[in-house]
Amino acid sequence: MANFAKSRAPQFSLEVYQNAYLPEGGREVNAIVTVTSTGGGTSGGRIAMPESTAAVVIMVDCSGSMDYPATKMRNARDATAAAIDTLRDGTRFAVVGGTHVAKEVYPGNGSLAVADAATRAQAKDALRTLGAGGGTAIGTWLRLADRLLGATDASIRHGILLTDGRNEHESPEDLRATLDACAGRFTCDARGVGTDWEVKEVTGVASALLGTADIVADPAGLAADFTAMMENAMGKEVADVALRLWTPMGAEITFVKQVAPTVEELTGRRTEAGPRAGDYPTGSWGDESRDYHICVQVPAAGIGREMLAARVSLVLPAPDGGAPHTLSQGLVRAMWTDDMAASTSINPQVAHYTGQAELAQVIQQGLDARKSGDFDGATAKLGRAVQLAAASGNEDTAKLLAKVVDVVDVATGTVRLKAKVAEADEMTLETRSTKTVRVKK
Repeated sequence: MANFAKSRAPQFSLEVYQNAYLPEGGREVNAIVTVTSTGGGTSGGRIAMPESTAAVVIMVDCSGSMDYPATKMRNARDATAAAIDTLRDGTRFAVVGGTHVAKEVYPGNGSLAVADAATRAQAKDALRTLGAGGGTAIGTWLRLADRLLGATDASIRHGILLTDGRNEHESPEDLRATLDACAGRFTCDARGVGTDWEVKEVTGVASALLGTADIVADPAGLAADFTAMMENAMGKEVADVALRLWTPMGAEITFVKQVAPTVEELTGRRTEAGPRAGDYPTGSWGDESRDYHICVQVPAAGIGREMLAARVSLVLPAPDGGAPHTLSQGLVRAMWTDDMAASTSINPQVAHYTGQAELAQVIQQGLDARKSGDFDGATAKLGRAVQLAAASGNEDTAKLLAKVVDVVDVATGTVRLKAKVAEADEMTLETRSTKTVRVKK
């Protein structure tokens, strides 16, 4: 992996945004870390890749419900064919059909095919055998994908998963155990088609495997969505990048979360990386930029004191298990002052993303309250969401909220729950609740 990473990997840069000033006795330091990679990814176009570079497994729901309406299975086949057409030459790939068991559809010999004109044509022929029948056990699909991807030396290992129903043929504990086993081994984008699937299951898969989640309410939109997902996967150049945080004696990491392009909690995913250091996974990178919110608790100190609160590094593991390669680094500082204006000022980046994280949270809480019949609670939470979306300029989320509530007053967050809400609109709001907007520079 390292040879390829050095020869054509993106260049990484890391910027820290914070207000370093604390009042006397202050202990909490917040910083937004912007990580940008440039010069490595591609946008579309079929460029031959070294064989070991990328591997993709497409998992297609073939349960009985895919027959209702009859066009759904056809749309899924067409979308998978479109994704196969988007594969770059040299990419290793396979197609899995998923019911209550997982079945290899192509190439079907326990391994992956190498994409070229001939294998793409063979794979699309094999899709004709896909029919609907049986139950849904998503964990079995993921375990087969993991087995196929794990048998290659590809550095970028990616899954695309499509489901239209609830995971009724395995327990939530079984799916959780599968996600724990697959985490860090490959990334996975998950899509729910129609409105009969469970949002928390699909978003849970994507979250655990550091991929994206979305709804495709109309199956006719699947081909465009699958093409875009595959183009994004083909643009990844470096895998297994970790955010490494080192803190001095007395300082502790309170939380780490990705806050753009989506909110993703990373605190519990820490793996120890030597004395006072821990690694947080960020997955695969192409040409892109992401923001992370880091909160550090430091020991209280007197006016005029200054300390390094944390050192933030981006690291790439060495293929031979040696010392990791540091891609970029930055510093989070703490300084104690009696200047009230300095110590109470909130950095605009920190303020913005604190609001975006709250926005994602109150949408989830509001929709859960609505489902449980707590309409007062739902009104309060979704009203706060409307207020936050407007204040931060998150227009996409504001539009989705307007399909679930009638907005009386944006500034105060006064809303009324709509009496009738289309299921697709509610599910779209829930699925996309974690999508954020960047700070306006």
